[in-house]
Amino acid sequence: MPALGQTSRAGYFGFDRNEYPGDNLLPALHRSFSYTGYWLNNPPGANSNGWVGKRATLKANGFGFMILYNGRLDAQLTGKDAAALGRSDAAAAVSAAKKEGFAPRAILFLDQEEGGRLLPEQSAYLLAWVEAVRASQYKPGVYCSGIPVPDGSSTISTARDILSHEGNRPLALWVWNDACPPAPGCVIPKKPLAAASSGVKGALVWQYAQSPRSQFARQCAATYAADNNCYAPGTLHSPQTFLDLNVSSFRDPSRGR
Repeated sequence: MPALGQTSRAGYFGFDRNEYPGDNLLPALHRSFSYTGYWLNNPPGANSNGWVGKRATLKANGFGFMILYNGRLDAQLTGKDAAALGRSDAAAAVSAAKKEGFAPRAILFLDQEEGGRLLPEQSAYLLAWVEAVRASQYKPGVYCSGIPVPDGSSTISTARDILSHEGNRPLALWVWNDACPPAPGCVIPKKPLAAASSGVKGALVWQYAQSPRSQFARQCAATYAADNNCYAPGTLHSPQTFLDLNVSSFRDPSRGR
């Protein structure tokens, strides 16, 4: 595996998790990972955000960043002005990024948790968020599913649907696809692994393993722990050490250092 954030033929590896792992674990995590996810607001299902104020600590420990803003579920958008909510949430993301010390031109990813083709209100929200961030000093990105799902007589992934609305405008994509194959499971492989292997051409980051393991990764079940979580290499299994695995061609995908 790559040592101390150095590259290899397999690319740069990173981790993300909803809860901050704690300062004491950072040296051990950096032995395997070059970058980390960094929440600007409360992660899904959480009432607080342990990442706030930790940018300097993470940078001092050698980490790059995937800067992430938790977007709204469809149930929170139905019957409302979704585009207006997208713009207000984008303003909140920009404000939080500034407060956390991220420099202009850093990429902020909107967390689009629900997969498949976007419903009209989801599309209005997401595209308004993207345009508002694009008009700020930061660059927009989206975290979304790259897994093809049935869509009438064909298939669609959230990533493909989003790109169909964006045309030729640049948009950073952090895609999750833990289906085995193409995902290798809960491992840091020595063989080449690139974000494009996620099935989404041009993806900046590929999240290829999640905790807990999803149904799509059942063929890779043997690579996960008995509790179906994926744990950081070389660490004791605990609530602080299970995580999601990512690969990118860049050691600082969000340009957050």
